[in-house]
Amino acid sequence: MDLSFSSHSLLFFALTLFLRGGSGATFTFTNNCDYTVWPGILSNAGSQALETTGFELSKGGSRSFQAPTGWSGRFWGRTGCTFDSSGGGTCATGDCGSGQVECNGAGAAPPATLAEFTLGGSGGKDFYDVSLVDGYNLPMVVAGSGGSGMCGTTGCVVDLNRRCPAELRVGEGEGEGCRSACEAFGRAEYCCSGEYGSPDTCRPSVYSAMFKSACPSSYSYAYDDATSTFTCTGADYQIIFCPSLPR
Repeated sequence: MDLSFSSHSLLFFALTLFLRGGSGATFTFTNNCDYTVWPGILSNAGSQALETTGFELSKGGSRSFQAPTGWSGRFWGRTGCTFDSSGGGTCATGDCGSGQVECNGAGAAPPATLAEFTLGGSGGKDFYDVSLVDGYNLPMVVAGSGGSGMCGTTGCVVDLNRRCPAELRVGEGEGEGCRSACEAFGRAEYCCSGEYGSPDTCRPSVYSAMFKSACPSSYSYAYDDATSTFTCTGADYQIIFCPSLPR
């Protein structure tokens, strides 16, 4: 029996694996906000770039795409954006500084609500969280489906802009955001840097405690791991902007 493979057969086999889920995970973005959101995407160093680094998502819209096994990076929503017909422009919150709809390898300017992922491979666990360490600009939830393990839903459904202390508040309307204490004051105890750069020396501040109280499953400061990191195996994920608020 001939067990050799032609290059065409190998390509077909690889494509079959891809279509059966060998690509890691499907991410689906949904915008439930009353305004347009421009999601931004940043792949971590060493991770393959996804099919886009930024796009427009109108009110009620959704978009899905694949991420490969082992991918890691972050997603966020940009608000208050103005782009011209050639795709050039800026955003009031979460702007990535590219001057374009595509972020092209640049991250979000704080304040911005972040969803962070590291996808496992070959049955390994995915790790994910929603972080307010860089501040907050809009409600966001991450929910897994079709996976095994804990696979919890995490995020922040509260409008923190309405609760934001005056000293952290920036912008207004669709360009409103709530800064982190680190960004607002630059002090080491708020930034978990210098002599406060370890879990033993950096403790929650009154500001991070406010974020944590409003959004218990989200990261509120750099060492807030115990209640903020979630795991799942073999799941696809929804990233929902402005999810329905609980009654």
